[in-house]
Amino acid sequence: MKNVGYAHLHQHLALGVLPPRCPARVRPVTRLMWLEEELAVPPERAPSDDDVLSHLLFALKHEGVDLAILAETLPHLPVETLVAALEASPNGIYLRRVACLYESFVELLPLEPSVKGSAVPLFDPERYLTGPARRNSRWRVDVNGLGTLQYCPVVRRTPEIEALLREDILAEARAFMASLPPGMLDRAIQWAYLSETQSSFEIERESPSPDKQHRFMQLLRKAHDGQPLDEEYLVALQNSVVSNPFDKAGAFRHEQNYLHNGLPGAIGVSYLPPPPGLCETLMEALMGWANRLPEGQGGSSVERVPALVAATVISFGFVFLHPFMDGNGRISRFLLHHTLCRLGELPRGNLLPISIAMKRHEGDYLAALEAFSTLAREQWRVNWIDADHHEFHFEGSENLYRYWDATQAVAFTLRMAREALREDLKAETRYLACFDRVYRAIDTRFDVRGSDLSRLVMMCLSHDGVLSKNRRKQFRYQVPEEVLDAIEAEARKALVDEEQGEPAGP
Repeated sequence: MKNVGYAHLHQHLALGVLPPRCPARVRPVTRLMWLEEELAVPPERAPSDDDVLSHLLFALKHEGVDLAILAETLPHLPVETLVAALEASPNGIYLRRVACLYESFVELLPLEPSVKGSAVPLFDPERYLTGPARRNSRWRVDVNGLGTLQYCPVVRRTPEIEALLREDILAEARAFMASLPPGMLDRAIQWAYLSETQSSFEIERESPSPDKQHRFMQLLRKAHDGQPLDEEYLVALQNSVVSNPFDKAGAFRHEQNYLHNGLPGAIGVSYLPPPPGLCETLMEALMGWANRLPEGQGGSSVERVPALVAATVISFGFVFLHPFMDGNGRISRFLLHHTLCRLGELPRGNLLPISIAMKRHEGDYLAALEAFSTLAREQWRVNWIDADHHEFHFEGSENLYRYWDATQAVAFTLRMAREALREDLKAETRYLACFDRVYRAIDTRFDVRGSDLSRLVMMCLSHDGVLSKNRRKQFRYQVPEEVLDAIEAEARKALVDEEQGEPAGP
């Protein structure tokens, strides 16, 4: 079985980056065919093993853009081979892309381009989600990735992502929030802030103290301030989410961090982010791209990155870089909200509690993280010294961390945003409407202390319109039996009407 394109280059040159997601391989077929996990290539279409340029051109034409493999391969491409090809075909769109990347990753080519015609995009907008373009004038190539050539995740336009983007969950969220009466919206958003906070801590397997919970809720409210990302701001965020004074950072980390899965020895190290120097460089690139995103709903649709896509790239990119020794997970989820707010996607003060859905689908969350982290771990050699010490040797290339595939992460975030809106926020407003209806009905007919009535209505609605025997016994000297019966009756009617889609008014 012979590899072609990116798979051949990855294997033949022993590149220290992740292998292609769907390798191209020679198969007994008569035409190029995408199979479930590979691209089948007819034998006569396969370049010869020692022709690096032909494999690059094949890959760019048929497999798309894999910047990590391209950045690692181009130093192995003889400059005279590329110059000769450009002189023979100066307007070739794939050759121009190779030349643009060669000059970005290796060195300036010893010739003056004679390019004619329109500029070409580096990433095909029909295959990838793209961002604001920066034109390379020498080769007339528009560098339009979700980042720069120093740091650039990619997101493929899968059928799932295309369908989710068409639903425009954020527009639906804005319309829903605008439809609620002010009092109802205020209470629903209060619930959203509390639930987002609790879920974010639960994902970390942590039960926050009331003080830590309050501080994180206050932090979430500051997401609307539109603060640009820089080291000082992120350090302040880290200090606000970490309570141990010895874990508070003064800057991005200066030592190697790692994640542990609880197993003994080297096998217990489940992920290693980039070494400190590279981490700082890539954080600067990630923050710079985030800060250049156009704010608000304006701008052309070509240049505008869908807000949930941008938020995912920033959030997951942050957690993969892990710039602090502690607090990275909570900050990464805060950055989802920070990005949505900074891009003007939610009215000031409003929040979509995405972490609730993430907590409910922790397996999918872990899978989205491990799509990168598990393979990245294989590029490290870890020696276990004792219970508190390891030796870490990075044997891969820094391009591993510069260019990663964010497709699975974006699909996950889009699904979680939809679920948070439709199954959590909307459900909470329906519950609040039922609560108001039952409370008003009972308060009009009976004289019951407000705090007792509130608790009884909440308990009754939470148990399908039934007050347990223990609850009845608990309140037997405070609330008459006929009132308890009436609460149950009103709660059942409200729940039935809500299920049938009828208004929850009195």
